[in-house]
Amino acid sequence: MAARGFTLFELLVVILIIGLVLAAVPGFLIRDSERVELEAATRALAAGLHESRSEALLSNREQVFALDVETRRFRVAAGQPLRQLDADTALRFTTARSGVIAPTAGTIRFFPDGSATGGRIRLARDGLQAGVQVDWLTGEITIDAVGPRQQD
Repeated sequence: MAARGFTLFELLVVILIIGLVLAAVPGFLIRDSERVELEAATRALAAGLHESRSEALLSNREQVFALDVETRRFRVAAGQPLRQLDADTALRFTTARSGVIAPTAGTIRFFPDGSATGGRIRLARDGLQAGVQVDWLTGEITIDAVGPRQQD
């Protein structure tokens, strides 16, 4: 009767394969973590924009969403507290000329009829990018899905 089992060589090959798989897993987890952080920042900005637009509709008064790209802070409306985004997220803000208040800061105005001055916020982090866009005519806020970062 022949002995059953594995040779030392077969065991070493299996251990090597397991080691390679385990070495690759943290890279995937870090990448997923970066994606989650970017999605969270994008959703936070979109929620702030929605809140500002809703307030304009409900109060029947113009509301101003303000964003400072350098400090990564935004304010939904006058009198509201500043909200902070993660320091590892890069921002790029495009708004109407009337919304530029400093080289690194600007506003998007929402009007009582739902329209807005419009604008676009691009977020980037570790080779990934996403965006939030406000249509000037309808005030509609849309989110661009997270994807690979493209060169400007």
